[in-house]
Amino acid sequence: MPALRPPFQTLQLFPLRVPCPPGACICGHAALLESGQGDHRILLLTREEEAKLAERLEQAQTLAELRQLQQRMVDQLGLQLHIAPGRQGTQGLRGLEIELAPMPGLCRKTRKALPEAVRRCMEHRPEIAHALLDEGSLFAGL
Repeated sequence: MPALRPPFQTLQLFPLRVPCPPGACICGHAALLESGQGDHRILLLTREEEAKLAERLEQAQTLAELRQLQQRMVDQLGLQLHIAPGRQGTQGLRGLEIELAPMPGLCRKTRKALPEAVRRCMEHRPEIAHALLDEGSLFAGL
C-alpha cells in the first residue's frame, strides 16, 4: 500500500511558490510541505502573484481600501500585515510600523517587499498616513 500524502499535495489546482535555494532563505517551504501541518495557503503566493499583490497595495487610494486589502490577505493567504503608528511616536512615514507577521512558508523577500509597497503607497498618498494616525487619536470620532 503506498504511503498517504497530505491532502494538499494530492490535489494541486493552483501553482505553488517555487522554493528558495537552500541556505538563501529561512522560509521553511520544504518543511511546510512535508509536514502536512500548518497553513499551506501562503504557498499559493507565487512570485508573480506577489508582484501583483505589491502593485495592488501600492495603488491603494484610501485607508479603507488598504484595510480591505489587509483583510483579504488574511482571508485568502493567512498573511497578517500590521500597519500602525510607532510606539515612539511618528514624525514621518519612517515612524510607522509596517510588517508582516512571521509564518512558516513566508519568504524573506516577501517579508520585505509587501511592507515596502505599503510605504510607497503612503509616500504617494500622504492622506492615507494621516488617516492612519487619526484612526486611534483623541479626535478620531469628530
